Amino acid sequence: MSLSLMNKLKWDDRLLVNGAPCHTDYLVKPGDIVTAKLPDSTPEYPAEDGNLEILYEDDHFLAVDKPAGMLIHPSRACNTGTLANFVLGYYRKTGQNCAFHPITRLDRDTFGVVLLAKNSHIHALMMAALRENALKKTYYALVWGEPDGKGVIDAPIARREKPSLLRYVDDSGKPCLTTYRLLENRGKYSLLELHPITGRTHQLRVHCAYMGHPILGDPQYGSAESLALSGEMEITTQALCAGKLEFTHPITREEICLQIRNDHIIVFNV
Repeated sequence: MSLSLMNKLKWDDRLLVNGAPCHTDYLVKPGDIVTAKLPDSTPEYPAEDGNLEILYEDDHFLAVDKPAGMLIHPSRACNTGTLANFVLGYYRKTGQNCAFHPITRLDRDTFGVVLLAKNSHIHALMMAALRENALKKTYYALVWGEPDGKGVIDAPIARREKPSLLRYVDDSGKPCLTTYRLLENRGKYSLLELHPITGRTHQLRVHCAYMGHPILGDPQYGSAESLALSGEMEITTQALCAGKLEFTHPITREEICLQIRNDHIIVFNV
């Protein structure tokens, strides 16, 4: 556990041995039961009933298939109808005293695998794994044109001047790396497999646009050609899917592979 979390547990009497609060200098004996009662703050948004496509669940994780058009987190402008509201509602309905701890995040209009931790300790372990590139993410995208068979996009990404939330490739930005592979060419557009090595905001959308093959249906980073084709194909949301997530379980050490069902990648059946 992190030092800050351990200190909080210690001073709030949340470290127990055989059910009784105990200090960290206590010498444990064989047969002692050591318990850490992990704190979770009460959210300021309501729990709601909603449809959740659960891909995986155990005592430590919940993984869901997020649909396009759904926000991950509530905001001042939208406090309901988000993934956080529905996950909190699911926890309450199933009697789980868990808070919302997203490990992976997706844009509103990106769909696919989202991994959540059930407590702050697991969340901290997985965020450390993210920083070490120990989670392998696989995305699929429909892009305008025909990229080379495979390649690496190594281009720093910076944020545009506030209040804009958009990003762009610029030498002043943070290092950013994406690998890609052409899966299928369909004439005016192609199906790509994408692997973000770094985890910058809007990374895949910006990188695809930067190499001249913007993601179809992307209103912020699309070109005139890609948006025109998107209109012809009636694609109304960005054709980007978080299709697969692979990682080592921090507790059981199992190799976990989470993948959405093929029939959920509706936009790729055009």
